[in-house]
Amino acid sequence: MNTQYDVVIVGAGFTGLVAGLDLARAGKKVLIVERDAGPGGLAGTFEFKNGITIEKFYHHWFNNDEYVPELASELGIADQIVTLPSKTGMYFNGKHWRLSTPMDLLRFSPLPILDRIRLGLLVFKVRQIKDWKTIEHLSIREWLEPLCGKNVFKIVWQPLIESKFSVYADAVNAVWFWKKLVLRGSTRDKQGGEQLAYFRGGFGRLAQKIADEIVRLGGEIRYGTEVVGTSVVNGHIAALETPQGPVASKHFLFTPSFHVIANIFDGAADPQWLDSLRRVNYLGNMCLVLQLDRSLSETYWLNVNDPGFPFVGVIEHTNFDPPENYDGKHIVFISRYLATQDPVWAYHDREYLEFAMGHLRRMFPEFNESWVQDFRVWRAEYAQPVTERNYSQYVPKRETPFPNATISTMAQIYPEDRGTNYAIREGREVARTISARLAN
Repeated sequence: MNTQYDVVIVGAGFTGLVAGLDLARAGKKVLIVERDAGPGGLAGTFEFKNGITIEKFYHHWFNNDEYVPELASELGIADQIVTLPSKTGMYFNGKHWRLSTPMDLLRFSPLPILDRIRLGLLVFKVRQIKDWKTIEHLSIREWLEPLCGKNVFKIVWQPLIESKFSVYADAVNAVWFWKKLVLRGSTRDKQGGEQLAYFRGGFGRLAQKIADEIVRLGGEIRYGTEVVGTSVVNGHIAALETPQGPVASKHFLFTPSFHVIANIFDGAADPQWLDSLRRVNYLGNMCLVLQLDRSLSETYWLNVNDPGFPFVGVIEHTNFDPPENYDGKHIVFISRYLATQDPVWAYHDREYLEFAMGHLRRMFPEFNESWVQDFRVWRAEYAQPVTERNYSQYVPKRETPFPNATISTMAQIYPEDRGTNYAIREGREVARTISARLAN
């Protein structure tokens, strides 16, 4: 406790990194503590055995995201952002369907022609809603079925919602889906195709660039450091407890999930406030990352709408960022959202690979295990906050019972969903708030 910091930030995801960067630029003495071995949080990267680097969980930006390019410009690396067309599709009824353009939609024969038109018009209907609070009391189904019809909902949207939200599929409010449709509808080019953006070499390079700048400005980042408790004196947090010893500061910013924050404060804060943090439900994510010697298909983002398939999507990253950038290899992400109580969560890595390959062979009959050059399985216990009905009325705010502690997590980005672009926005906003408090 010999070192007194102005701000200690828990978590080196993009919210914590950007808040740390702006506070360091403002002349504050900043320390970031992160339990992982590197920066980036859910956008962190890893290396395959042959040295190829890629994100642990699939990532891209939309071409209408404004905070990412703004930050990259400040860091002098805006030229590293590339905008590329996206090839999207759907696996339904044992067949692959392209769904990248309006013409693809008109060819989607599992829907009668009238339903295809209804699906195409959905984005325009959604844009008519200006106040999201008017639909927050409704579930996705309650709101969406009257707009697009029961058949469209059953074939196109229900399988995706159930794959995404698992046991909470009927609890998620309509705002989550409304915001998705509004944002995706505004990423189309003149031909109706979708344009997405990516950072050359992956998100890890951007996260490391921010971390390096924080250190250059006099800040400090400690990796492999888990916060296990707090020390409270006279109603203020005096220090964070870590296995390496206590860390004192004037102000503290917490960026992990609400449940992790509640565990840190357990025994040191009002139980009612801790209960409010734990009221927000989360789903975990298991992401299998495959390095293949050949491609599965021409599609980048393949939504899985066929009943019986346990994945929300098969994302072939190298159909977006080409294989030439990965030593000619093909990178595939296979994503599954689930409650951590699900027996699949406990599968060991090889067992999960075998589980996934059985389903891949049904989708891609030519697929063979010999294609797999390497693989990793990544787990995130608090990957997806569940925004239930009237979420805005119960989601905890940034303020805490302690005047010198602030919370900023991806569960508070609402009505937007989690994403790097909004994590950057939140990091900047909370940094301004903390700077103002330290000035008083």
